[in-house]
Amino acid sequence: MSVTDLDPYQDIRPYHDDEVPGVLAGLLKNAEFVSALGQFRFPRLSRFAPSLVNQLVRFALGRQLAGVRTVAGMQDVIAAYMGKMIERTTHRVTFSGLEGLDANKAYLFISNHRDIAMDPAFVNWGLYHHGMQTVRIAIGDNLLKKPYVSDLMRLNKSFIVKRSVKGREKLKALMELSGYISHSIDSGHSIWIAQREGRAKDGNDFTDPAIIKMFYMGKKKSTPDFAEAVRELNIVPVSIAYQYDPCDALKARELQALASEGAYEKGQYEDIESIAQGITGFKGDVHVAFGQPMSGDYETPEALAEAIDREIIGNYHLHASNRVAADEAEAVDDADRKAFEERLQRVSAECRPWLKAMYANPALNKQKLA
Repeated sequence: MSVTDLDPYQDIRPYHDDEVPGVLAGLLKNAEFVSALGQFRFPRLSRFAPSLVNQLVRFALGRQLAGVRTVAGMQDVIAAYMGKMIERTTHRVTFSGLEGLDANKAYLFISNHRDIAMDPAFVNWGLYHHGMQTVRIAIGDNLLKKPYVSDLMRLNKSFIVKRSVKGREKLKALMELSGYISHSIDSGHSIWIAQREGRAKDGNDFTDPAIIKMFYMGKKKSTPDFAEAVRELNIVPVSIAYQYDPCDALKARELQALASEGAYEKGQYEDIESIAQGITGFKGDVHVAFGQPMSGDYETPEALAEAIDREIIGNYHLHASNRVAADEAEAVDDADRKAFEERLQRVSAECRPWLKAMYANPALNKQKLA
């Protein structure tokens, strides 16, 4: 029996406990990773004394990770960083719906998608402090252009979605992904995945039925009935709402370019830069709303996608920024209006309608449900 037979998801799954020490040791020896971390943490000093900064980073990181031997230990380290990030970049973070979840069950959390790293991080923060296990996170291979980035993500319970494959390999990759998600739920491990590929840069949160079809691929042999397969997956819609999106100006620029020029060329490491900006940028208030498991008799992926949309949009917490952008004058005060206007003024005139729309659309979509 081959290693692949024993571990069929080896090339996409998160790292196991017995792999953690070796991967961490490799990261500490990775000059590119240490240098990138030094430049991020000490941008000025890195320009003048890069060797000194790299030594300091390697020493500090080595001390911090010295006792980490398991995935759970890594989650504790990440939780400490998360707490500091929340303190520095938010007013507050609130949750709803967690009381309706069973700590002894595994769920397939499907959320709207605003931020590459922070969406699953905030979901995990809520689960972690509610005494529930954290999720395995779906992440596209387009974000893993550096080996050390892949290592970091897989240490943080991420599994790889092979978006770059074509032809027959694409179907094979979808079968592998679907099988892994089903296997995870069946073995008691919750999953987080976005409701569609890529962030909803325009603020319109709609589920791609192709995502639902992919889930069913891994279940239909054992559970041919679609409605029953859906119930076995324990799908929970999640609505993540940021008062301010740290990447809103970048998104508005991209949307404007697509509208005016028909194309937008991303920089080689633009997604990585977005991850960093999303982590360090100011977010104001953040609310994460967990819905109830989808238990209806849905006959098609399209019907389930529409039901998920109703939950995500209906549970979305509207901040003052959304209400100002949607011109809900009676729901905001002058200070809220002024704060949003100042944010609009930070981008070029041609980008302002796009920035305003990305904040307005959650409120407008919610109105359509009423």
